[in-house]
Amino acid sequence: MLITNDFEVAQPTDRVWQFFQDIPQVASCLPGAELTEDLGDDKYRGKVAIRMGPVRLQFAGTADITERDEQARRLVVHAAGAEERGRGQASMVITAQLSAVGRGTKVAVTQDLQLAGAAAQYGRGMISDVSSVLMRDFSANMQDRIDRIDRGESAGDLAAASATPASGFALGLRAARMALARVFRRFFLPYQHAS
Repeated sequence: MLITNDFEVAQPTDRVWQFFQDIPQVASCLPGAELTEDLGDDKYRGKVAIRMGPVRLQFAGTADITERDEQARRLVVHAAGAEERGRGQASMVITAQLSAVGRGTKVAVTQDLQLAGAAAQYGRGMISDVSSVLMRDFSANMQDRIDRIDRGESAGDLAAASATPASGFALGLRAARMALARVFRRFFLPYQHAS
């Protein structure tokens, strides 16, 4: 399943690219993600916890940075893991492409996601909506963290401000709102244009 999202950061492209080189900092911006070990050679072990409807899924696995293109400002990560209670597996290739937009940076994120087990029962719409909500939270957390670093905050202050776990209720509510908006646009807007 291919999912695409993009967001803007009010920082120059060079600054955002520099931030993307510090993978523990980047991971700390994603709700529900935790790096547990640096395996060396751009490979990490970690966990991701998320709720999909009533089901709480916690995956443990590895993330491997397979491409860092300084010229193109492109980063590719291969991640794979298993649900800790044996309810499924996930693998994903994440590509982040940075480009200048005005005085800021546009970050285009493509996720090629493969799911098996409990998470695979959810439809593409629900998974895309949850992904969109997570990307919005990630972009806000990243903007905040870059601003804090630029203000000279200490590593301890930054650790205290790490992203919170992805709340099942809040995440589900926001994803449901997106799904309702999509239904509204699909079914009601064509009738407005016809009249």
